[in-house]
Amino acid sequence: MSEPRLRAKELDAADELAAQRAEFVLEEDGDAVYLDGNSLGALPAAVPGRVEDVVRRQWGELRIRSWTESGWWTAPERIGDRIAPLVGAAAGQIVVGDSTSVNVFKAVVGAVRLARSADGAAGPARDEIVVDATTFPTDGYIAESAARMTGCTLRPVPPSDIPDALGDRTAAVLLNHVDYRTGRLHDLPALTAAVHAAGAYVVWDLCHSAGALPVGLDEHGVDLAVGCTYKYLNGGPGSPAYLYVRAELQDRFDSPLPGWNSHAEPFGMSPEYAPAPGALRGRVGTPDILSMLALEAALDVWDGGVTIEAVRAKSLALTDFFLECVAAYVPEGRVECLTPGPHGERGSQIALRCPGAGDVMKRLIERGVVGDFRHPDVLRFGFTPLYVGFADTERAARVLAEVLAETGA
Repeated sequence: MSEPRLRAKELDAADELAAQRAEFVLEEDGDAVYLDGNSLGALPAAVPGRVEDVVRRQWGELRIRSWTESGWWTAPERIGDRIAPLVGAAAGQIVVGDSTSVNVFKAVVGAVRLARSADGAAGPARDEIVVDATTFPTDGYIAESAARMTGCTLRPVPPSDIPDALGDRTAAVLLNHVDYRTGRLHDLPALTAAVHAAGAYVVWDLCHSAGALPVGLDEHGVDLAVGCTYKYLNGGPGSPAYLYVRAELQDRFDSPLPGWNSHAEPFGMSPEYAPAPGALRGRVGTPDILSMLALEAALDVWDGGVTIEAVRAKSLALTDFFLECVAAYVPEGRVECLTPGPHGERGSQIALRCPGAGDVMKRLIERGVVGDFRHPDVLRFGFTPLYVGFADTERAARVLAEVLAETGA
């Protein structure tokens, strides 16, 4: 047995999170390796039974009574409070519902309105939105639309250049915590402080960090944040996203999408809008109950003492080990790692560049190693510590070497 395979056995034997793997529905085939949890998390074993109860009993038998008797009405804030510890937030600041894109729109427009209400008539108008130039495309599209709506100029800026790009006209800054292509982890505390020093408001996209590493929203004074729940939170395809509004800002948060669900008296049916108190004003319309309650069941995997700190420690160990195995199995120069080496700059994925990456990933998937491909030449491997082990990691690197040797990539 090779040295990396022996090392994998030792690491798996010492893994304090190894038992969590049983909480997920995974292939029994020992050759199957799922490294695409940064796109869609695996199915938690508790979800199918819970969803069946929601459909058969809560909907099928109780029907409309379930809005009160089964707690449907309070699900957005209740589930938000379960996500809160995973992103370093106190209760009462997160509401679940809508898609990430919709929540990005609410947050960016809301941030511009917060900046303008804080400045009043003093100083120049805050008429600029700064967006991470490396952002996931939809965030950029939404930011551009928000700029048109608010009469702002949109400035795409690389995260490393943002502190020097801010000024007294900057209203809002939209940033990704982890770069979706490369897995680079950006410095949330320092960038948040820089935005605040300029008198602006920051919106963080946590899609590739929540559930994989500590975030510290409250600790670092983040203003607003959004994130999806179908990656490291394993909520299922299209599961609802969430919106975080810092407690101190909630009474001034002016959502561009007011709806009856965020009204102070939703059943009063008043023609005049009055926002609900707290994070509830981030709601819009009737929540998607089936997806939302599937997400609630998925969050059960975090019960029983699993900490985000332990998950982060294993994530770094897995990605370190993967890079060690790639170095051991893949001839030098065949792939280029785009993910930073320092732990403080790395999320929970490894991105490798190689020629013919699309074909390479297709062959990997055919052999049971599931990652994904990003145009034009990037292989992405996501490491979800709750169900990925070190033997999985070693096998992925070994099969990658075999495929590269066969394809000449």
